[in-house]
Amino acid sequence: MWGGRTGALLRVWGLWPAGVLGRRPLSCNAASVAGSSSPQCWNCGGPGGPMRGDGFFCPQCRALQPPDPTRDYFSLMDCNRAFRVDTAKLQTRYQDLQRLVHPDFFSQRSQTEKDFSEKHSTLVNDAYKTLLAPLSRGLYLLKLHGVEIPEGTDYEMDRQFLMEIMEINEKLAEAQSEAAMKEIESIVRAKQNELTDNVSRAFEQG
Repeated sequence: MWGGRTGALLRVWGLWPAGVLGRRPLSCNAASVAGSSSPQCWNCGGPGGPMRGDGFFCPQCRALQPPDPTRDYFSLMDCNRAFRVDTAKLQTRYQDLQRLVHPDFFSQRSQTEKDFSEKHSTLVNDAYKTLLAPLSRGLYLLKLHGVEIPEGTDYEMDRQFLMEIMEINEKLAEAQSEAAMKEIESIVRAKQNELTDNVSRAFEQG
């Protein structure tokens, strides 16, 4: 259900230069995750973490808690679990989280908190990089739905699309002026937008 044409369309992002995401960005504010029963804080024994939401610290002793192993990247970065993401809000979220958990802010804390800080920071970096790029975001979204596409493969790429890529490559090889290059760039960006819309609709329709 989640593979096939959606997987094929996603592969274009490994072939085209980075561009705009489309015309209808969605808000990153709507991800709300219900808290589970809170385990004990490793430091004071009170109800602490790992916790959902932005509860990175124990509410009793303010010790940094370990990352929540059940939390996906969309939840961590406060984004809807969807192909369209507001990248400006994603970047703001990334900066806010790094101000909370970056190892530079834990140099005077316990070794346990230093270790947790490293794990949190790495997780935030991975989540940001994955959700920022359309290709990695789409592949991750497919993975959450049980569909994994092997890296380095053109998954069910149709022949007509491959022919379009070959034609563009030939035009690039023959381009002799800045105007010709700009014309090719406009063609590529239009194709990006078209495929982004197609992929987004495929996800929205299940």
